[in-house]
Amino acid sequence: MSARTTSPTASRLEFGIGQPVPRKEDPRLLRGEGRYTDDVNLPAQAHAVIVRSTYAHGILRAIEATDATAMPGVLAVYTGADLLAAGYGAIKPTITFFKNRDGTPMHMLAREALQTERVRYVGDPVACVVAETAAQARDAAETLVVDIEPLPAVTDAERACQPESPQLFKAVPNNVILDYHYGDANAVAAAFARAAHVTRVKLVNSRIIVNAMEPRSAIGQYDPATGRWTLHVGCQGVFGLRNQLAKDILQVAPEKVRVITENVGGSFGMKASVYPEYICLFHAARRLGRPVKWTDERSESFLADHHGRAHERIGELALDAEGNFLAVRITGYGNMGAFLDGGSPIPSTLNTMRNAVGVYKTPLIEVVTKCVVTNTTPVSAYRGAGRPEGNYYMERLVDAAAREIGIDRIELRRRNHIRPDSMPYQAPSGLTYDGGEFSALLEKALAMADWNGFEARKTESRRRGLLRGRGIGNYLEATAPPSNEMGGIRFEADGSVTIVTGTLDYGQGHASPFAQVLTEKLGVPFERIRLLQGDSDQLIAGGGTGGSKSMMASGTAIVEASQKVIERGKQIAAHHFETAVQDIAFADGRFSVSGTDRVIGIMELAEKIRNGLAVPADLPQSLDVAHIFESAPAAFPNGCHIAEVEVDPETGVAKVVKYSMVNDFGTLINPLLVAGQAHGGVVQGIGQALMEVTRYDADGQLLTGSYMDYAMPRATDAPDFRFDSHPVPAKTNPLGVKGCGEAGCAGSLPAVMNALIDALAERGVRALDMPATPERIWQALNEARA
Repeated sequence: MSARTTSPTASRLEFGIGQPVPRKEDPRLLRGEGRYTDDVNLPAQAHAVIVRSTYAHGILRAIEATDATAMPGVLAVYTGADLLAAGYGAIKPTITFFKNRDGTPMHMLAREALQTERVRYVGDPVACVVAETAAQARDAAETLVVDIEPLPAVTDAERACQPESPQLFKAVPNNVILDYHYGDANAVAAAFARAAHVTRVKLVNSRIIVNAMEPRSAIGQYDPATGRWTLHVGCQGVFGLRNQLAKDILQVAPEKVRVITENVGGSFGMKASVYPEYICLFHAARRLGRPVKWTDERSESFLADHHGRAHERIGELALDAEGNFLAVRITGYGNMGAFLDGGSPIPSTLNTMRNAVGVYKTPLIEVVTKCVVTNTTPVSAYRGAGRPEGNYYMERLVDAAAREIGIDRIELRRRNHIRPDSMPYQAPSGLTYDGGEFSALLEKALAMADWNGFEARKTESRRRGLLRGRGIGNYLEATAPPSNEMGGIRFEADGSVTIVTGTLDYGQGHASPFAQVLTEKLGVPFERIRLLQGDSDQLIAGGGTGGSKSMMASGTAIVEASQKVIERGKQIAAHHFETAVQDIAFADGRFSVSGTDRVIGIMELAEKIRNGLAVPADLPQSLDVAHIFESAPAAFPNGCHIAEVEVDPETGVAKVVKYSMVNDFGTLINPLLVAGQAHGGVVQGIGQALMEVTRYDADGQLLTGSYMDYAMPRATDAPDFRFDSHPVPAKTNPLGVKGCGEAGCAGSLPAVMNALIDALAERGVRALDMPATPERIWQALNEARA
């Protein structure tokens, strides 16, 4: 990447919107110069270790810490009683708008940071040991005697709803925290009754252990002189996390809390929340008068980090005699784990409903979900948070319906696509699609994948003793609607320009595309733009990153803030040129007096202001802007992914051998980063579809608690990707962007699983659930043979 200072026009052509600019931060990160939370070490800091329940369910009788407190370097041992006595609030779910089918509110389960009476999953925190070093804290933690009276456990959501099953909370009968229903049940039932054909498929969206590259870490600080709390932590947005800590946990004014985040090595939704460890660190820091640090170990993170997905559904699709979709109905269970996170119910309820109809003109939808607590690690958002799930259910149903009716699966999709001339389209989810060319995009994907040449490839695979299949993931996502977001622009003393935003990059690479927007709008040299995103003290708003909304939110905020900079600049330039404001024009990074050759660049004007340009008191005193963008509607990225898999019938091993995708992400700010985001999402989808297994035994013990038992996709599991775009710019934001971060999962889950079932169909296998491990594939083939 160029380090020179370029002219505004040249910078815009090289680094503006639509250019494949490498990520600004990569050289530093690749040199090992990143600064993650565990890299932060504060003077006089102590170290904490969390003691966790080894039982999935039980009565906590006592904690004996005498031996631990006497060990070398140990500073303190804290239990739930200590935190209660100190008056900290509980961790509360932040989602409050869900109601049960009968209109009553859902159960809002607050969570103690350290349990005092009952443990509800293996890994439930019960104590915090603090010592001079992490090794001393670990040694002491092993001597704690935690007396737990075991109780029966339940890990399966459907079984947890039975009256005879163990009850996790007295206030939650049958463990159902939310009985969710959406849709007109009578109208849907009538559509199914008059249908010429009904397809019904059991669908599992398997539990995922998130396994971000960087384990969680945090440092808590307390300043008694000011009463301020500081948390260094990897998260998805410092402003929202600060507000939740201040309101729910510490019960202080927001300005009394500061959250600082530097580099973050992945999150996928998992690091967005308040976790029990943060409260323990705050308490220890206040009691000990020094910073206290905690860093997760990978084996601990399997238990302690929120898991993802974990849904069991029945999907039903009603079709008329011509194959037109009449209604879709999705019923089943969402496993919440032992406690609620802020967004726990959303994936299996609201987002399933909003995303299941996808690109198809389906008049009616009904979603019925029992959200259930079980003796397992809590489940929260994971890349897409219901968007991939909804698309997965529909695409599996479409393929199954095509097989059952005898209609070509491509033709069935074409027949039911929403047409461009139907836009804007009111979906049965209540959302309005603003645009899309779904059939044109499908045709482009078929050509890219050489659909018509498949039989030759299948024959070649058969010669090698392998089964080959192909599958389609024709998806549409409803992104998270952008919330209020900050777009700050500061012209610094050193000649750089700082963008201040409340979204937060945890691997996506925000610095380059945000700078590209600013370069496009203001002509500011790309190489002189910095990004500030991880210090809550410098923000006035921020919705954090999630739901593929960052460019819609921060990008729009930057556009609007840029316009305010131009307005301020025109007033100052008019004073500088001694002319009227209406005579000042702005283009290509320069203010000019209309009809003359008198011009001044925006960077030169900023420098003159810094150097003492006398500006009247009734004019802006700088070009700096701190702007808040108000919320906007969701956008609807969509695409068609086509996967081909080969299966060895002797071993059950499946491999994705060909992958093509065409996506509509609206305007592409940075095509290079967009392709990378799609590739990453596809690989995560492949991992979930073919290898990632989360298993508990009957007592609630996690059997897949390390990489010895839990398989993650490796580079050799990823095929060569063919990537193309068919952009239809969104009409709901000024940049025309739609979001891309979660689309890879939305397209790959159905594409890979449909391809696998297509490969196995010639051997009589008609259905298979995720994860389709070699063992499960081999078993399905042998059952079909028998």
